[in-house]
Amino acid sequence: MEINEARCCGQCLRSPPPFETTHVPWRYEGDIAAALQRFKFQADRRAGHLLAALMDEGLNTLKFEAPAEILMPVPLHADRARERGFDQTAWLARQLAARRGWQLLGAQRVRATPSQRDLDRRARRRNVAGAFRVPRALPETVILLDDVMTTGATLASLAGACRDAGVRHVSVLAVARTPSRMHRIC
Repeated sequence: MEINEARCCGQCLRSPPPFETTHVPWRYEGDIAAALQRFKFQADRRAGHLLAALMDEGLNTLKFEAPAEILMPVPLHADRARERGFDQTAWLARQLAARRGWQLLGAQRVRATPSQRDLDRRARRRNVAGAFRVPRALPETVILLDDVMTTGATLASLAGACRDAGVRHVSVLAVARTPSRMHRIC
């Protein structure tokens, strides 16, 4: 895996994530954060459609290292999806897949993990370690999707499961990332 050192934080240089590229077009603040919160916690489909349209438009200038074969959303645990009434990342993935003509493939969150909200980088990694199961018949390239990326621990855990299943190229998409300098990712 080749990493662009000019765009990576020290943590990613010391311990590279199990994905090659990351595309996160917005910071999790202001109107984007408000739209994501309405979508995620109030099931506001209008906010979801806006976020999907913005993501789709942003993807027009993105060049993947390998052709996109599968879009895989980071899954919620079934209990958390029942609490919210839906899985916001799976919903967003269906919208993007339909707009882009991409195939969807689901992963499974095999254990309920506590919220990552108040955890530091190391605790986040431990919290989601081994939390995902993916189908064994995966293509060479997978694009993972999440709504918000903070330290990248959740996406790294899912990417690791994909690598273990034989995926050679893993890219990451997220709507927004937290703006803290200590959470910068490649």
